[in-house]
Amino acid sequence: MKQWLMVWLGLCALPLMASACGVGTQTPEGYENVDVHHVYQHWRQGADAAIPFMIVDVRTVEEYKQGHIEGARLMPLQFLKKRWAELPRDRQLYVYCRSGRRSAEAAAFLAGHGYSRVENMVGGIEAWRNAHYPVVH
Repeated sequence: MKQWLMVWLGLCALPLMASACGVGTQTPEGYENVDVHHVYQHWRQGADAAIPFMIVDVRTVEEYKQGHIEGARLMPLQFLKKRWAELPRDRQLYVYCRSGRRSAEAAAFLAGHGYSRVENMVGGIEAWRNAHYPVVH
């Protein structure tokens, strides 16, 4: 009985350990939801990152000017749906907006158009700022 309890507790703890390590959750739409800490760790590596990446900001121009992640490419959601083919397929794409709603829509759109390495930054720039990560203007 005690062994089964230990096995059961271990299995229950796996999702918690995975989320603590910054591993995201796969969505039915084909993209992954990740937290800001995961994105920040990759962003800090910059050009030295083992996995090439691009950060895509899908907010408006006005929102972008109020502060964005350094190096992020601005592609507002309405333009992304017309110009999506300009984004590289050979890189990890981290997509963010203000709070995560528009970026989830953008991530689903990109995954639906064959992008296999798309991650939505949950909480958007608000979560990034709340974590005290740097923004540029």
